[in-house]
Amino acid sequence: MMVMLFRRRALQCATLWPMAALARTAEVVRVAAASDLQFALPQVLQAHERRTGTRVVVSYAASGQLAMQIQHGAPFDLFLSADEAFVQRLQRAGLTQDEGTLYALGRLALVAGKQTDWPLDAALQGLRQRLAQGQLRRFALANPRIAPYGMRAQEALQAMGLWQGLQPHLVWGENVAQAMQFALSAEADGGVVALSLAVAPPLRTRVRYVAIAPRWHRPLRQRMVRLRRASAAAQALYAELQQPHAREVLAAHGFGMAQGG
Repeated sequence: MMVMLFRRRALQCATLWPMAALARTAEVVRVAAASDLQFALPQVLQAHERRTGTRVVVSYAASGQLAMQIQHGAPFDLFLSADEAFVQRLQRAGLTQDEGTLYALGRLALVAGKQTDWPLDAALQGLRQRLAQGQLRRFALANPRIAPYGMRAQEALQAMGLWQGLQPHLVWGENVAQAMQFALSAEADGGVVALSLAVAPPLRTRVRYVAIAPRWHRPLRQRMVRLRRASAAAQALYAELQQPHAREVLAAHGFGMAQGG
């Protein structure tokens, strides 16, 4: 009886040990990603997870917020910023493995909810007219102090002579994704956000949009970088994000293609 019990326990241990070993060695890559990527990035990451078995955990926020978290010791492996200036700041602080690489060029879009009927145009004449007629209620932007898309939206609106007139109407999102939520709310007439959010399939039934020409603002040079703690699994993901199939996904979501460097 004792021999049979011992054999049974040995068999159970032999069965459970590989599962325990797998749990101990399972790779987790932690990514800090700009909010404009929240619809595009999952498509690439899900394919990577299926192929490699690596689990990828992503935190989406304004690039400035993420950079501050990294500076205060947040345990990320990769940082995908909407503005390369935040990556360069972390590099100067010695928190990255190198200068990183450009992965995309961001684009701005003027958006409004499907329930609105004022005209959208690339020159923002419809917005100008609505403002001049006193018909504008709320207008949403990402906070330009921490969100690159908010910074560039401010630049574009200043270049078009609309910034001062919009001041009483502005509502601020903590990041560009939240600004998009505000822009599509029943209390708002629209906003300037990331084109990648405006073209996202989940929002197609809710949003009207028009792309804003890049000449109205400084380029949104989006750079990614490996942080000091990046593991071999993080290195593999970093390499995959530079492959043609990953860039095709980004292009399908409204991003311009950037040459690495």
